[in-house]
Amino acid sequence: MLEKTRKQRIEEMLADDPNDPFLQYGLAMEYVSAGEDEEAACCFHRLLEMSPDYVPGYMQAGRALTRLDRVDEARAVYKAGIAAARERNDPHAAEEMASFLDDLG
Repeated sequence: MLEKTRKQRIEEMLADDPNDPFLQYGLAMEYVSAGEDEEAACCFHRLLEMSPDYVPGYMQAGRALTRLDRVDEARAVYKAGIAAARERNDPHAAEEMASFLDDLG
């Protein structure tokens, strides 16, 4: 019998608890690791809809969207992420996303 992948295990846990932001982020990152940025972007979108204060989701969503050449969407995500990071008193994350935003021009 084959052992389940981490992605499969996360998907099973999400089936039991679809609103768990940590699991949603984990699934998105599994897609990032597999080079499946379109799926990752969808997962990040769901994550940020259900948990708009999940700051790492903005950073990773922006990066995935940038890789997909969806620059306008990436800009919007970074701007929202900067605001969320500032609200959560996370200046490091805000500065990092501001740098990514500047790189987009």
